[in-house]
Amino acid sequence: MLAPDEPQQQDYAPPPPAFDAHGYALQPLAAFALTARVLSRADYRWDRLSGLVPTDLALGWGPMSDSAVLEKLSIEQSDRFFYWSTATFPIPRRDIEIHAANMHLIPADRTVAAALRRVRPGALLRLEGQLVEARAPQGWTLRSSLVRDDTGPGACEVVWVQRLELQ
Repeated sequence: MLAPDEPQQQDYAPPPPAFDAHGYALQPLAAFALTARVLSRADYRWDRLSGLVPTDLALGWGPMSDSAVLEKLSIEQSDRFFYWSTATFPIPRRDIEIHAANMHLIPADRTVAAALRRVRPGALLRLEGQLVEARAPQGWTLRSSLVRDDTGPGACEVVWVQRLELQ
Protein backbone atom coordinates (compact mmCIF):
# COMPACT_ATOMS: atom_id res chain seq x y z
CA MET A 1 0.00 0.00 0.00
CA LEU A 2 1.47 3.30 -1.08
CA ALA A 3 -1.03 5.40 0.91
CA PRO A 4 -2.07 3.38 3.99
CA ASP A 5 -3.75 6.17 5.98
CA GLU A 6 -7.38 7.24 5.87
CA PRO A 7 -8.19 10.82 4.76
CA GLN A 8 -8.17 13.37 7.56
CA GLN A 9 -11.23 15.55 8.08
CA GLN A 10 -12.20 18.13 10.68
CA ASP A 11 -15.77 19.37 10.31
CA TYR A 12 -16.31 23.07 10.99
CA ALA A 13 -18.74 24.02 13.74
CA PRO A 14 -19.69 26.72 13.11
CA PRO A 15 -18.47 26.98 9.52
CA PRO A 16 -16.30 29.93 8.48
CA PRO A 17 -17.87 32.51 6.18
CA ALA A 18 -18.35 31.75 2.50
CA PHE A 19 -15.90 33.28 0.03
CA ASP A 20 -15.83 34.00 -3.70
CA ALA A 21 -13.77 31.85 -6.06
CA HIS A 22 -13.97 32.15 -9.84
CA GLY A 23 -17.43 33.75 -9.57
CA TYR A 24 -18.86 31.04 -7.29
CA ALA A 25 -19.65 31.31 -3.57
CA LEU A 26 -17.75 28.62 -1.70
CA GLN A 27 -18.93 27.62 1.76
CA PRO A 28 -16.24 25.72 3.70
CA LEU A 29 -17.64 22.58 5.37
CA ALA A 30 -14.53 20.82 6.73
CA ALA A 31 -10.74 20.90 6.71
CA PHE A 32 -9.52 17.99 4.60
CA ALA A 33 -6.21 16.29 3.82
CA LEU A 34 -5.12 12.99 2.36
CA THR A 35 -2.26 11.13 0.81
CA ALA A 36 -3.56 8.99 -2.04
CA ARG A 37 -2.71 7.18 -5.24
CA VAL A 38 -4.15 8.61 -8.43
CA LEU A 39 -6.35 5.95 -10.00
CA SER A 40 -7.65 8.04 -12.89
CA ARG A 41 -7.83 11.61 -14.13
CA ALA A 42 -10.46 13.49 -16.13
CA ASP A 43 -10.14 17.07 -17.39
CA TYR A 44 -13.18 19.14 -18.32
CA ARG A 45 -13.43 22.23 -20.49
CA TRP A 46 -17.03 22.50 -21.65
CA ASP A 47 -19.42 21.41 -18.90
CA ARG A 48 -21.04 23.84 -16.47
CA LEU A 49 -18.50 23.03 -13.73
CA SER A 50 -15.35 23.43 -15.82
CA GLY A 51 -14.82 27.10 -14.93
CA LEU A 52 -14.64 26.13 -11.27
CA VAL A 53 -13.58 22.46 -11.37
CA PRO A 54 -11.25 21.82 -14.33
CA THR A 55 -10.10 18.37 -13.13
CA ASP A 56 -11.51 15.38 -11.31
CA LEU A 57 -9.21 12.77 -9.83
CA ALA A 58 -10.24 9.30 -8.76
CA LEU A 59 -8.07 8.71 -5.70
CA GLY A 60 -7.37 5.57 -3.68
CA TRP A 61 -5.92 4.99 -0.23
CA GLY A 62 -5.46 1.93 1.96
CA PRO A 63 -5.98 -1.23 -0.12
CA MET A 64 -6.95 0.92 -3.12
CA SER A 65 -3.37 2.21 -3.28
CA ASP A 66 -1.97 -1.34 -3.61
CA SER A 67 -0.71 -2.28 -7.10
CA ALA A 68 -1.70 -5.94 -6.61
CA VAL A 69 -5.31 -4.86 -6.02
CA LEU A 70 -5.37 -2.28 -8.80
CA GLU A 71 -4.08 -4.79 -11.37
CA LYS A 72 -7.38 -6.66 -11.02
CA LEU A 73 -9.60 -3.59 -11.53
CA SER A 74 -10.63 -1.61 -14.57
CA ILE A 75 -10.95 2.07 -13.64
CA GLU A 76 -12.32 4.99 -15.67
CA GLN A 77 -14.02 8.35 -15.33
CA SER A 78 -16.78 9.86 -17.43
CA ASP A 79 -19.29 12.70 -17.00
CA ARG A 80 -17.92 13.59 -13.53
CA PHE A 81 -18.28 10.01 -12.25
CA PHE A 82 -15.67 7.38 -11.34
CA TYR A 83 -16.32 3.77 -12.37
CA TRP A 84 -14.57 0.53 -11.58
CA SER A 85 -15.19 -3.06 -12.58
CA THR A 86 -13.58 -6.43 -12.00
CA ALA A 87 -14.06 -10.04 -13.05
CA THR A 88 -12.64 -11.29 -9.73
CA PHE A 89 -12.69 -9.23 -6.55
CA PRO A 90 -9.13 -8.88 -5.18
CA ILE A 91 -10.57 -7.45 -1.93
CA PRO A 92 -14.16 -7.20 -0.68
CA ARG A 93 -16.42 -4.89 -2.68
CA ARG A 94 -17.04 -2.66 0.34
CA ASP A 95 -13.28 -2.14 0.80
CA ILE A 96 -13.11 -0.86 -2.78
CA GLU A 97 -16.06 1.48 -2.18
CA ILE A 98 -14.76 3.01 1.05
CA HIS A 99 -11.10 3.38 0.01
CA ALA A 100 -11.56 5.28 -3.25
CA ALA A 101 -13.43 8.38 -4.31
CA ASN A 102 -13.96 10.74 -7.20
CA MET A 103 -12.85 14.20 -6.15
CA HIS A 104 -13.84 17.44 -7.89
CA LEU A 105 -10.76 19.64 -7.38
CA ILE A 106 -10.88 23.44 -7.26
CA PRO A 107 -7.35 24.91 -7.38
CA ALA A 108 -6.97 27.71 -4.81
CA ASP A 109 -4.21 29.46 -6.78
CA ARG A 110 -1.93 29.22 -9.82
CA THR A 111 0.66 27.13 -7.97
CA VAL A 112 -1.93 24.48 -7.15
CA ALA A 113 -3.35 24.65 -10.69
CA ALA A 114 0.14 24.06 -12.13
CA ALA A 115 0.76 21.13 -9.77
CA LEU A 116 -2.63 19.65 -10.69
CA ARG A 117 -1.75 19.76 -14.40
CA ARG A 118 1.32 17.56 -13.67
CA VAL A 119 -0.65 14.82 -11.89
CA ARG A 120 -0.86 11.49 -13.75
CA PRO A 121 -2.53 8.15 -12.96
CA GLY A 122 -0.33 6.01 -10.73
CA ALA A 123 1.19 9.01 -8.95
CA LEU A 124 1.17 9.39 -5.20
CA LEU A 125 0.07 12.82 -3.99
CA ARG A 126 -0.59 14.79 -0.84
CA LEU A 127 -3.58 17.11 -0.96
CA GLU A 128 -4.68 19.65 1.67
CA GLY A 129 -7.63 22.02 1.61
CA GLN A 130 -11.29 22.24 2.48
CA LEU A 131 -14.42 20.34 1.55
CA VAL A 132 -16.88 22.93 0.25
CA GLU A 133 -20.32 23.64 -1.07
CA ALA A 134 -20.20 25.70 -4.28
CA ARG A 135 -23.11 27.95 -5.22
CA ALA A 136 -23.30 29.25 -8.77
CA PRO A 137 -24.78 32.63 -9.72
CA GLN A 138 -27.32 30.70 -11.83
CA GLY A 139 -28.71 29.15 -8.66
CA TRP A 140 -27.42 25.57 -8.69
CA THR A 141 -25.34 24.08 -5.87
CA LEU A 142 -22.59 21.46 -5.77
CA ARG A 143 -22.08 20.10 -2.25
CA SER A 144 -19.21 17.90 -1.10
CA SER A 145 -19.79 14.58 0.53
CA LEU A 146 -18.61 14.65 4.13
CA VAL A 147 -18.15 10.87 4.49
CA ARG A 148 -16.03 8.29 2.69
CA ASP A 149 -18.50 5.41 2.86
CA ASP A 150 -21.13 6.67 0.43
CA THR A 151 -21.50 5.71 -3.24
CA GLY A 152 -23.36 6.98 -6.29
CA PRO A 153 -24.53 10.50 -7.15
CA GLY A 154 -23.61 13.00 -4.43
CA ALA A 155 -20.78 10.84 -3.07
CA CYS A 156 -17.97 12.93 -4.61
CA GLU A 157 -15.80 15.22 -2.57
CA VAL A 158 -15.63 18.85 -3.71
CA VAL A 159 -12.24 20.11 -2.57
CA TRP A 160 -10.86 23.66 -2.45
CA VAL A 161 -7.23 22.57 -2.87
CA GLN A 162 -4.83 24.84 -1.03
CA ARG A 163 -1.80 22.57 -1.29
CA LEU A 164 -0.95 19.75 -3.69
CA GLU A 165 2.36 17.89 -3.73
CA LEU A 166 3.44 14.90 -5.76
CA GLN A 167 5.19 12.45 -3.45
